[in-house]
Amino acid sequence: MSGREITSKDNEDIIRLNVADHIATITLNDPTSRNSLSRAMMGRIQDVLDEIAASSDIHVVIIEATGPVFSSGHNLKEVIAANEDDTIGELLTQCCTMMQGVVNLPQPVIARVDGAVTAAGTQLVASCDLAYASENSKFATSGVNFGLFCSTPMVALSRNVAPKQAMEMLVSGDFIDAERAVEIGLVNAALPEGELDAHLKKMATNIASKSPYVLKLGKAAFYKQLNMPLDEAYKFTSGVMQENIASEDGQEGMHAFKEKRTPVWRGK
Repeated sequence: MSGREITSKDNEDIIRLNVADHIATITLNDPTSRNSLSRAMMGRIQDVLDEIAASSDIHVVIIEATGPVFSSGHNLKEVIAANEDDTIGELLTQCCTMMQGVVNLPQPVIARVDGAVTAAGTQLVASCDLAYASENSKFATSGVNFGLFCSTPMVALSRNVAPKQAMEMLVSGDFIDAERAVEIGLVNAALPEGELDAHLKKMATNIASKSPYVLKLGKAAFYKQLNMPLDEAYKFTSGVMQENIASEDGQEGMHAFKEKRTPVWRGK
């Protein structure tokens, strides 16, 4: 039995990409597998991320899903098959590379969650820069229930959630509701289902109006300085500020503010 690609849809159909008004929307579109992160799904996500990273027209990215489950995490049939044919390391490396691709993407990434999220699906949400959920959403790192500690999801989770809160999710495998996810910092806000899209559109449109160069510079600097000692972080970010101020968009933004006009971004 091969662990290569087990999915319920053609590879080209399991991801949809729409770009409008500088906003790219990636839709996980394999609801019959609960949008599991199969090899095929992860490969398509990686391809789309690479495409977006190379685009100067895209300023912000939304990741959403069809069906009642945002993502159930790894496809367990593939995990079993990969262990049998000794390709489990390749599968896990593919997942880790994709998750880092979200974090390292030049554009800010927003997760739109409306339903259940488990295991590596929670990892994907935690890897996004922002996350908004409907009030009926729920989150779990449920691998421990099946004899699989969520070790790789733990990396993203523990970088967003306080240690004791993260550990509670990891060792219990229990779901937390959207309100609790906000309290512990996994998502930014929990909204009534009818208000989720309007809120998300407002936030994405706001971000899309900013300089793509400044967003790229600032996002990269944010993650790079997080684990630096305080003095190193200030030294590093002072250099980033100098670079930003000297850039064309930095100059344009300051002059536009001074002249009371809307800036025209050049993306550099």
